[in-house]
This record gives sequence, C-alpha cells and structure tokens, in this order.
Amino acid sequence: MTLHQVSTVDYHTGGEPFRIVPEPPVAIEGATVAERRMFAISNPELQNLRKLLCFEPRGHADMYGGFITPPDDDGAHFGVLFWHKDGFSTACGHGSIALAVWAVQTGRVTRDPSGVTTVVIDVPSGRVTLGVHTAGERITGVDFVNVPSYRLAEGVTVTTSRGDVVVDVAYGGAIYAHLNAASVGLAVTPEHYSDLIAIGREVKWALNDTVYARHPVDDRLSGIYGTILYDDLGSDENGNPHQRNVTVFADGQVDRSPCGSGTCSRVAVLAASGHLKPGQTLVHDSIVGTRFDARIVEELTADGHSAVVPEVTGTAYRTGEHRFELDPHDDLGTGFVLR
Repeated sequence: MTLHQVSTVDYHTGGEPFRIVPEPPVAIEGATVAERRMFAISNPELQNLRKLLCFEPRGHADMYGGFITPPDDDGAHFGVLFWHKDGFSTACGHGSIALAVWAVQTGRVTRDPSGVTTVVIDVPSGRVTLGVHTAGERITGVDFVNVPSYRLAEGVTVTTSRGDVVVDVAYGGAIYAHLNAASVGLAVTPEHYSDLIAIGREVKWALNDTVYARHPVDDRLSGIYGTILYDDLGSDENGNPHQRNVTVFADGQVDRSPCGSGTCSRVAVLAASGHLKPGQTLVHDSIVGTRFDARIVEELTADGHSAVVPEVTGTAYRTGEHRFELDPHDDLGTGFVLR
C-alpha cells in the first residue's frame, strides 16, 4: 500500500464509533453510491484503506466508518460508503446520524435558523433524510428517516448449538434476523456479551445463503447483515413498547448503540405483528444503556411487501480528529483484527 497519510473526523452515536473520511485519498468509481460500493468491494486500494482505518492498532474489531462520496444527483447533499472490519455495508443508521451532525457542525450543510436543518444523504440502500435539531449552537437531536422497511419472513426455524431457534427476518436498509434473547437462555446485558456474539454469528451464517436472505428487488442488498437479539421490557408509562437489543453484525461485530438500520428493521417486524402502530414510539435501548426512539411515519407498499417508513431519533458527539499514518517500513502494514 503506497498511501501514507489519511485524515478523519470521529464521532460516536449512542456509544458506537463512526470514523468519517471527508476526502478519501483513493478514487472511488461509479455513477451512484450503490455502484461505488460494488467498486470498493472489488478494489484492493479501497479495501486496504478500510483496513488501515478499521484494524488494530489504529482501530479495533468493532470500529465503523465511512468514505464521503458525491451524491447520486442534486437531490442529496453528499453520499457515503459505510465500512466495518469485514467489508462495506448497505446501510448504517448510527453513521447517518453522525454524518448529519458533522455536516451541520462543519457548515457543509447550512444551519437552518428555524432550529431544524435537513440533511439528505445517498447511501447504498437508497436516499435517507435527517432532521438535525439545534438550540443555538448546540445540537439537541437528530431524526433519521430511513428507506421503506418491511418484514421478509416470520417464524423461521434455525438449527444452532443451543437447539432450534425461531427468528423473524426483516429489511431496514440491510437484512436482519430477529431473535428473542430469552429463547436461548440469554439477556441483552454485558455479562452475556460473548454468548450473544456466538449465537448471533451462528444465526447469521445459517441463514445468509438461504432464500430468507434474498432482497426481493436488488440482489446487491441480499445477505443477512446481522442478528438482532432483543429483550422485551414490556411498555413504558405511556404504553409504548420498550425493548433492549444488541445487534451482532458482519462477522461478530457488536453495535454499542441500539443500531439505526437495525431499529428500522425492528420497527418493521413490530408493525407487521401489530405491536407497534402509527402514533406509538418504540423505546429502544442498547446493551450499554443508550437509547433511540423510533416511530412509523408512513405505511406503504415497497418491493412487493407491506412496508413502513421508520424514523429513528438519536444524536451523535464528536470525539476527535486524526491524521493516521502508515510507515512504509511497518511490518504490520494495514494492521490486524482480534475478535
């Protein structure tokens, strides 16, 4: 790898990192963000850049980030390619929230004096819209409106080392399997962290090459991106469903936040089963105690399925700027991963 320096701006959303590369030093070809993702998957230089920023010693097994790209057309402010330790993902809600905060804080998108600034981003799964709420100079929250989301399959039996388990499969910009943690004797708490990763990986790989993992329209979006293990915590004081989840995605990577696109997928499952209705809010906690609120903003048909447009509310905080370097004599090169 000939690249020696790259600059990033880092954020966290609900505890989950997001490393932004405003000016990727490697050309990313393609007319759309979806095309650029496929180019990146096959391009050794971009794969090496991803590894340099994600792998140890500059990152870690649960690092996440994105390369800023041009938008698909003038209807969006910019595009992004999301990446993690195993590759390039189709969607990332927590990353979209971080990007909206970054865009307003840096002036890339002019702050609206009304107190709500709209940021539109092209991602591999489509176009997402975010409303950044401000009070003076302070950002107080971000509403993330995702692509239409829907349940793909209900009550799918998967054979695992813990016996047969039953999952739902749903799309929220990426495809997720949904598993009640109690059904495998677990709870979504840090004490069960290793066991949650293990069963999450098993379910993902058992389903990944099956018909349940196929996107109905665009095969570039196919594959089980992750397993959402959830605890049902009943209802809050207003009668809204309250759940806690951990999303185990890619190959054993753990989302510290409640997972943005995963929450959208969860909204789709709960809407399909009648447990979340328009006007209600899903109170969605993470394994570290951070929270997203989610709701249905529209019911429609998408890709041949009854679908909803979900909105997820959270916020992100800047953690620093970095200029990473690769010494050409460094025997570790782009680094390594310990999971």
